[in-house]
Amino acid sequence: MATAICRHLRRRGLRVAPFKAQNMSLNSYVCRDGGEIGRAQVAQAEACDLDPTTDMNPILLKSTSDVGSQVIVNGKVWKNLSAASYFREFDSLLKEVLAAYRRLASEFDFVVLEGAGGVAELNLRERDLVNLPLATQLDVPALLVADIDRGGVFASIVGTCGLLEPDERSRVRSFAVNRFRGDPGLFESGQTMLEERADKPCLGVFPFAPDIHLDEEDAVSLDDRPRGQPADGELDIAIVRLPYISNFTDFRLLTTARYLVEPTVDAPDIIILPGSKNTVADLRWLHDSGLAQWILDCHTTQSAVWGVCGGYQMLGREVRDPHGVESRLGAAQGLALIDSETTLLANKTTKAVAARSAAGDVAFAAYEIHMGETRQSFELPPFAFVENEPEGINANGVVGTYLHGALESPKLLTRLLGDVAKRRGKCPPAVQALPKAEHYDRLADWFEQSADIALFEELYLR
Repeated sequence: MATAICRHLRRRGLRVAPFKAQNMSLNSYVCRDGGEIGRAQVAQAEACDLDPTTDMNPILLKSTSDVGSQVIVNGKVWKNLSAASYFREFDSLLKEVLAAYRRLASEFDFVVLEGAGGVAELNLRERDLVNLPLATQLDVPALLVADIDRGGVFASIVGTCGLLEPDERSRVRSFAVNRFRGDPGLFESGQTMLEERADKPCLGVFPFAPDIHLDEEDAVSLDDRPRGQPADGELDIAIVRLPYISNFTDFRLLTTARYLVEPTVDAPDIIILPGSKNTVADLRWLHDSGLAQWILDCHTTQSAVWGVCGGYQMLGREVRDPHGVESRLGAAQGLALIDSETTLLANKTTKAVAARSAAGDVAFAAYEIHMGETRQSFELPPFAFVENEPEGINANGVVGTYLHGALESPKLLTRLLGDVAKRRGKCPPAVQALPKAEHYDRLADWFEQSADIALFEELYLR
């Protein structure tokens, strides 16, 4: 909804920017200045025809365990904190949030703020950096969005409004019913009941839109991920769904790929190890689950194995974490598909790069986000070149790279898939993707067709 409003306002010729004070996501992106932010704010910036900046997401939390996260402030790693320790930093973090917002507000006609989770978490109200307490400080109106596809929309909307403080309740000027399936005419009486009980107007009932695709924030979305089936004779691609999987937006063009969490009887043509926010823990999980041996067995039957970032580190003999930058587990044995070792370091590498394929004929944009340094015992054919320096490896059916976004290049991905298909005697899947701009325009159409635009202007633009 936030992205849709961004695109709607931009199409009207307004200068608009996105803002999410605090995001928790393992899908992140590196801005041009090297700062790291959540991928959702990148999509929203693109919808606004802007380059993303760290002001759009001043605080990013990247979970490293069930109770702790790496805290990134203004694009740079600050420290690892438990939830309790993080809340104790509320005052200093709020200052950073307010400063980032004010910088954006000084440059744009409108700033679209995205909240997070429920807005009536009573036990968190005094330490809420991203929802109505922040909206109150900034004196901005709010739109309450409820997901009817999850069920309980009446309790969600009416219950939320009932739990808000009077000043917060007046700040919520309307509500929207999102992801509605079926005939919205059948919900007219429900809309009337909600308006009466919540004492708020309904901005609109917005349909479920499976043909609009945005980059996802976290792995929960993989549960509902629509997947096409490979055609007969087409490559079978499997992506390992690591417990701490990160930046799986790398694989958005692989629409027929399947995610798996355990060994299968069949051997896929390509097995992909994605990025990880806790590489040592995920490596140990690979061994404990039997997937590590399965990958090795598949490789002996000519399955290609690709690793990106943390997945690249796993391809080597060992990953060490002597400083405890991701966990206290110390080290884990790798797959030994390449003769390399990785040491996780205290300083994080975050940079946007211009790269070209090893053959030199495909140029592509990419970005690096990793804590580790990988050393190979001897040189292997590189995956790519960055500033004329070799990067990663591509040899003997094994591909490894630190370059996020490389597989989002249709030309490069087509080349890589074609190499495997030729060796396996199969057809590569067609790499087709609707340009992102068209998805953002579809999203704005979706908003404009379902929203009461006159009400929207009256409540939010005046």
